[in-house]
Amino acid sequence: MTGPRYTRLVQSLPATVPFVGPETQERERGRPFAARLGANENGFGPSPRAIAAMAAAAGEVWKYGDSVSYDLRVALAARHGCTPEHIVVGEGIDGLLGYLVRLLIEPGDAVVTSDGAYPTFNYHVAGFGGVLHKVPYLNDHEDPDALLAMAEKTGAKLIYLANPDNPMGTAHPRAVIASMIERLPEGALLVLDEAYVELAPDGIEAEIAPDDPRVIRMRTFSKAHGMAGARVGYAIGARPLIQSFDKIRNHFGMCRISQAGALAAIEDRTWQAYMRLLVDGARKRIAEIARENGLTPIPSATNFVAVDCGRDGAFARAVLRELTAADVFVRMPFVAPQDRCIRISCGPDAELDLLAAALPGALARAAKG
Repeated sequence: MTGPRYTRLVQSLPATVPFVGPETQERERGRPFAARLGANENGFGPSPRAIAAMAAAAGEVWKYGDSVSYDLRVALAARHGCTPEHIVVGEGIDGLLGYLVRLLIEPGDAVVTSDGAYPTFNYHVAGFGGVLHKVPYLNDHEDPDALLAMAEKTGAKLIYLANPDNPMGTAHPRAVIASMIERLPEGALLVLDEAYVELAPDGIEAEIAPDDPRVIRMRTFSKAHGMAGARVGYAIGARPLIQSFDKIRNHFGMCRISQAGALAAIEDRTWQAYMRLLVDGARKRIAEIARENGLTPIPSATNFVAVDCGRDGAFARAVLRELTAADVFVRMPFVAPQDRCIRISCGPDAELDLLAAALPGALARAAKG
C-alpha cells in the first residue's frame, strides 16, 4: 500500500507554522491568557457598524460570497482614487502574498527580503521553490539601499518591504519609498506591505499611481479596522497584474459575512478616526510602562510597540517566557539584533494594566535566570 506521492519540493520542506497562535499556547499551558498582546491584533475591535453588518449577513451565510467582491472593490477604489480593476480582494495579506508568489516565482527564482521581516512571505516563497536572499536591518529599519543592491546582484523578481515595518514598528517617509521605486532594477516588482499604514503618522503613506507596474501594495482589515478574524485583505496594482490573480485565486475564498463587515468598516470614517486615537493612546501607555521598568520603547507607527530589553536575544526570550507564565501573551522578533526586543500589541487599558503588573517580576526573574 502506498501513500501520496509528494513533489520533490514539498518533500524538501519542513512542516512548519510561521506563527504559533495563542490558542495553541493556551492548550499547551492548560489555561487561557489574561492579556492577549502578542499577535498584532486590534484589541479595541471593529466598528459597531461592521459588527451589525456581519450579524445581518449571518442569516444569508448559506450563500457563497460574491466571487469578485464587487461592492467592496468599488468602495475601496473610491477610497484610493482608482478603479475596481486595480484592486483584488483576498484572504488577508497572507493569502494574497501566496497568490502573488504563485504567479511570479518558479523554482530557483530569486526573491529579496530583510532578515527578520515578516516570515509568512518567506514561507510562501519557499513553498514555490524560490530562493530567498536576505539583507540585515539598519538601525531597526528595513534598509531600502541594501534591498535594491541585493536585487540588482541576484536578478530578483520580487522585493519585499513592509512600511510601516513588522516586527519593529518603524517606518520610512514616503519620499524614501518614492526614491526606492525609481531605483528598482528592471524586471523587479516591489511588494509594499502596508498592513499598518492607516495607523501611521502623516507623511508615511506612499503616493503611487495605481497603474505603476513596478509596485503592488498590500492592505488589510486586520489592523486599523480590527477584523483579523474575518481575513480580509486587498492589493492595489496595475490592472494587468491584478487581472492575473483571476488565473489562480480561490474565487469563492471570501466569506460573505467578512465581505459585509469590511464594506461597513470602510464606510465608518468616525470609527477609523476614533481608532487612531485609541491606538495612539495605547502606544504611549506601552512606552510609559517600558520606561518605568528601565526599558527603551522603539518609536512605533503601528498598533504595537517593540521594546528594547537592553540585553541580548536570550534575555528577551527569558522575559517573554516569564510574561507567558504570568498569563500575558506577547511575542518578539526572531533575528538578532532585533531579537533583543519584545513586541507588545496595543490593547485596552485593562490588558495593559496586567502587563504593567507582570513586567517588573518578569524582568527580575529573567535577570536571575
